[in-house]
Amino acid sequence: MPNETRPPDPPLPGASPIKVQSVQQQSAYQQSAYQQSGVDIEAGHRAVALMKEAVGRSQQAAQRGTVLSGLGGFGGLFRPGFGGMSDPILVASTDGVGTKTRVAALAGAYGGLGHDIVNHCTNDLLVQGARPMFFLDYVAMGRLDPEAVAEVVNGAAEACTLVGAALLGGETAEMPGVYVAGELDIVGTLVGVVDRPALVTGERLEAGDAVIALPSSGLHTNGYSLARRVLDGLNWQQERPELGGTLQDALLAPHRCYLPAFEALLTAGIDVKGMSHITGGGLIDNPPRIFPQGLGMLINTGSWTVPPLFRLIVERGNVSQRDAFHALNMGVGFLFMVPARQRKQAMTALTDAGQQPWVIGEMVTGHTATGQGVTFGQGGPPEAGPSERGQP
Repeated sequence: MPNETRPPDPPLPGASPIKVQSVQQQSAYQQSAYQQSGVDIEAGHRAVALMKEAVGRSQQAAQRGTVLSGLGGFGGLFRPGFGGMSDPILVASTDGVGTKTRVAALAGAYGGLGHDIVNHCTNDLLVQGARPMFFLDYVAMGRLDPEAVAEVVNGAAEACTLVGAALLGGETAEMPGVYVAGELDIVGTLVGVVDRPALVTGERLEAGDAVIALPSSGLHTNGYSLARRVLDGLNWQQERPELGGTLQDALLAPHRCYLPAFEALLTAGIDVKGMSHITGGGLIDNPPRIFPQGLGMLINTGSWTVPPLFRLIVERGNVSQRDAFHALNMGVGFLFMVPARQRKQAMTALTDAGQQPWVIGEMVTGHTATGQGVTFGQGGPPEAGPSERGQP
């Protein structure tokens, strides 16, 4: 019978009697044991409470779909909006912010890291012409600091709102014995979409195309191991007129987002044939990632003034020019490759949009042994005038 009461099963032979605790007693005991192991579950709950409002705003501001779930679920639900697209292609990117986390921990300022990771991933998607839809974060510490975690995630939520993406969910991990006390690690995954006819691959690039650069805001998210080593011993809180503030502020400047610049070019009818996000590997490794076979790039190193922060790192570390351009962005954050005939129009569109562009070089044929590398020269590109010289 459904409601029949069964007598309790006899204990297994040799088994010890099991003392059953109340749910409250059991939960308190387990939590205490876990805390003794270095993991505080309640700290995780506090972090979620502190970030909930900002995450909610980002979800409501999503421009390319609708969030169907709230915080706390096992998975985030997102209904994408593909209106106007004939063949939507999803584009995904996962990245971190490197040892910039160490600088943030020393300064006790974590909010910029959230902007860093979202903007970094947004720029990576942008290289293929994609716009962001939703973002997932992972924040790990040896001992969870709810305020620090919330500051990171709130920063990420703010950045998501600015680019029209939803912060769909994430993971906060407390891992004693894995991460050093006071340190943290941050990883983000961004998923975006592009209509296949608008996909930017670089395959249409040809010799003579103009290369237009936009400045970085600083190191962005690369080169911090080198920077921390060579700048160790300096007073990072001291005002430095050449940096416009302290060294600490310069090192923590958030990674810049180049989505608005791309939108300005499209609005002006510019044929963007290729793009490159200058991250780890600098101007040496990143542009060739989109070059067609037999094509290279000639960069005029006299077309912009390397910012003081990079000069300080290079001089104190006695870093060679090649190493500097390989490890650091050297003031160059993003490149657009456009037809030579549209160069001036593109420059005007970017300037009108509040950007600071300059012509940094051009695409060339067979300039290196393989025809697929980046060559640095001192001469300016054809017809480069004073207005096309960058001052990042």
